[in-house]
Amino acid sequence: MIPAVDIDFSDLSYTAGRRRIIKGISGSFKSGHLTAIMGPSGAGKSSLMNILAGYVTAGVSGSINVNGEPRRLATFNKQKVYIMQEDLLQPYLTVREAMRLSSRLKLGPQHSEQFKEHVVDDILETLGLVMCQNTFTDRLSGGQRKRVSVALELVDNPPVIFLDEPTTGLDVVSINNTVQLLKLLASQGRTVVCTIHQPSASLFNVFDRVFMIATGKVIYQGVPQQLVPFLSSAAGLDCPEHYNAADFAFEILQKNVIELMTDAIQNGRTIKNGDVATDIVERRSLTHSEMDSSRITKTVDIPPINTFTMNYPNSFYTQFMLLLSRMMLQKRRNVTGWWLQIIHHIISGFLVGIIFVKVGNDASRPFDNFKFCLCCSVFFMYTHCMIPVLTYPIEVKVMKREYFNRWYSLKAFYLAKTLSTLPFIIPLAFLFIGIVYPMSDQPLELKRFSWFAGYCVLIALTSEGLGVLIGFTFNCTNGSVVGPSSMAPILMLAMHGMGYGLSIHPIMYWVLKFSYLRFGLVGIITALFLDGRRMECLDPEEPICFYRDAKLIVRDLSMEGEETAPQLIGMIFYLVLLRVLAFLSLRYRCTIEFNSQIVGYLTKIIKRK
Repeated sequence: MIPAVDIDFSDLSYTAGRRRIIKGISGSFKSGHLTAIMGPSGAGKSSLMNILAGYVTAGVSGSINVNGEPRRLATFNKQKVYIMQEDLLQPYLTVREAMRLSSRLKLGPQHSEQFKEHVVDDILETLGLVMCQNTFTDRLSGGQRKRVSVALELVDNPPVIFLDEPTTGLDVVSINNTVQLLKLLASQGRTVVCTIHQPSASLFNVFDRVFMIATGKVIYQGVPQQLVPFLSSAAGLDCPEHYNAADFAFEILQKNVIELMTDAIQNGRTIKNGDVATDIVERRSLTHSEMDSSRITKTVDIPPINTFTMNYPNSFYTQFMLLLSRMMLQKRRNVTGWWLQIIHHIISGFLVGIIFVKVGNDASRPFDNFKFCLCCSVFFMYTHCMIPVLTYPIEVKVMKREYFNRWYSLKAFYLAKTLSTLPFIIPLAFLFIGIVYPMSDQPLELKRFSWFAGYCVLIALTSEGLGVLIGFTFNCTNGSVVGPSSMAPILMLAMHGMGYGLSIHPIMYWVLKFSYLRFGLVGIITALFLDGRRMECLDPEEPICFYRDAKLIVRDLSMEGEETAPQLIGMIFYLVLLRVLAFLSLRYRCTIEFNSQIVGYLTKIIKRK
């Protein structure tokens, strides 16, 4: 049996910056009912949903009760799920694979694999997804994607389901099917609350309760069939016959009408329930057993919520391994992306090799060899920085849904995400290096090659960390600007000193430390040219082979006194620093309150100017 969870709130207000969005409203959402939060754009529907779901607490006043007791977020978070407006699903997985992973993450090790498979089968059958269970999620229709989004969150049998605009972007048939699905879930004893803009007349009457708000105030709460009589008694407005009551209610929303409706419904303290108006205070004394038993239909056989479980059903290690296996499977199935990367590295390798062919041992072309090292460094920096800049913002949206619904911790996700790229970055790096290193005639010594390859890989990993930081912080549009803008000064500092020799300013010596690419480039240069390296002048017209002693090249590149191994400290420092900053950025981006505070601060600054 699904545990009954009734939610009521009173005198609820919410202020973001200087704007008061929610204005002292009250309301009640009952288990076994499908409730629609309705209102015009900017009325405060999404803000109310975020507050009730527990994602926003800053700037909120009033009381929220669960089953008559003050809401405890630690417990409530395990009882509710939030299905967002965008049906973002994990790519390159079939419906069954996505469901299977959801069951393993959300049910925990106390249940057998056989039981988890039974849960998956039961939900797929109940939601009508058996026919598409082996279809990849990116090939589903809009209605099927919405059903899968709901199915993924049902495996642990949540008693409370919040949905943000579940009918957006769907056709009429899909909308009706989606609402009927929500009706079924509510009839099993769940508290189902969704926001919806303006439903059709037939759809409006399907809901058990409607909660209508305008300008942050409640204008109606109760059964849909009582809306027309309420408009007539509260504001003296008669809805035309055969007219959609929801459309009519929003069309007549003038300031004076809103005030009349708010006063009549006591800003949500009264519920129009049939022929009588029930006060919320009286309603709190009702128990779930008083609900009409005829409303309870088929119940999915899933274990009830245990409010004393840990924050996550599985250990950190289990979360990490499940996420890592999923990410590796997705990368393997992304054949197009995999081949694009291979072709990119091969073509770029041959282009660099042709441009700098035979410069590695030519003492008459020392600065061409420096350009070769710089070119390789820039290749790894731009290639591995821009990929997460362009792809991670979309992945964060998908991750948010799973994280907010308590599938796994951010630490497990971030560690799995970080390690999942290594099996692909390192082989691709050696593919590129294996082409350019012999074509440019660099010394075929294991020690020098190892240092060269090692620093190239470190540049790639550190640059990926920079890209992850940008991808987690900005959207694709802004990230595509911030990415190159961030790499430009890093590149300028890395190549500073070419031809300066010993005349480089002492201050610049320390300024250069702010570029991780500088550490990598110094490591590559010193690995190739120090330790007694002797070069040949391949140009017969060169009268004096000045750079036969390769350490002179290091000197004229303002790198004299540098050594290969110590550069590892700088590279590792930036590698760790950027990864830590990326994790903090991800954590803050997943905190709605943080985003709201930033917007509020920016608004204050702009208004002051």
